[in-house]
Amino acid sequence: MSSEQAATDPVAEPSGPEEAPRATSGRGLTNRWFLLIGAVILVDIFAFILFPPFPKEGAPGDPCSFPACFIESSLEFPAPHTILDLAPVANPPETAPLVTFHPAISNTIFTMWIVMALVLAGAILMTRGGQLIPGRAQNIFEAFYEFLSDFGIGLAGPKAKPYIPIFVGAFLLVLFDNWIGLVPPVGKIELLRAPSSDVNITIGMALVSFLIFQGEGFRHLGFRGYLGKFFPIYEFRNGIGAGFIAMFVGLIELMLEFVKPVTLSMRLFGNIYGGEVALGVITSLTIAIFPIGLLLLDGMLNAIQALIFSVLTLVFITLAIESHHEEEGHLAEEALDAIDGKEPSGLQPAH
Repeated sequence: MSSEQAATDPVAEPSGPEEAPRATSGRGLTNRWFLLIGAVILVDIFAFILFPPFPKEGAPGDPCSFPACFIESSLEFPAPHTILDLAPVANPPETAPLVTFHPAISNTIFTMWIVMALVLAGAILMTRGGQLIPGRAQNIFEAFYEFLSDFGIGLAGPKAKPYIPIFVGAFLLVLFDNWIGLVPPVGKIELLRAPSSDVNITIGMALVSFLIFQGEGFRHLGFRGYLGKFFPIYEFRNGIGAGFIAMFVGLIELMLEFVKPVTLSMRLFGNIYGGEVALGVITSLTIAIFPIGLLLLDGMLNAIQALIFSVLTLVFITLAIESHHEEEGHLAEEALDAIDGKEPSGLQPAH
């Protein structure tokens, strides 16, 4: 071997050892996926053994015919199960009205309390004793919060910055309300059920969002300023025709305000309940193997629904605190800039 070859050989040798860890890490990742899939199958099988299906009108241990009884026992009907009745009625009517107001604790409320406790405990433990040089848990939470903060401000604008905690809190609550329905004991026993699969819970959360953005609208614009968005009487100064058109548009916007909680609640309830029905039917027919793909898909859709609910809440808040005068002033500035031959103020390049 020549001296030149001896000098160049050490440079070429590291290429071999560098490739081996890459192949090992790829095999390790594949093995983790197989272990995860195997764990899901085992959990489903154990759930089937520990909580076997039984007829709706029967008791645990009663024989259940396949497949009709399996499917019926896996489905949760829209009406939640009552855990604690706070106002029991001696002789309840045979046909209950469509909308009732009866104080009781249902399994969906109880499950939601568990989710709230877990989310609060997790957030407190991850941020407890915050330091300038954060640990792993604090670093994960801060990165997650900053990501959602940038995402929310990018969608709703700088005015949304004070409401980012509401946006993040709504996202986490709805996300885990949705995901807890994928845990096998939830939905298999009467004590636990996914909160978002109950229309009463989704309507309650939508009404809370409705009160928040209506309250912020009154707080920022005042009573007259906020109602002026829906009853623009001042437009009659520009003519009777302009006034009537503005009033007509304002009444439409007023009706749309009351549609917002309906869309928030029904979209969330429909997607989560429909996903639970599909997952329950497939699981009851195939026991464990095929529902894995549907479980992953349902988990992704649950996260998307949580993001939609929280984003709409943030956008509705920013729309509520913005007056028509601000929009008109912004349009007037852009028009003046265009007349002067300048670029719009919001599009000026950075120097």
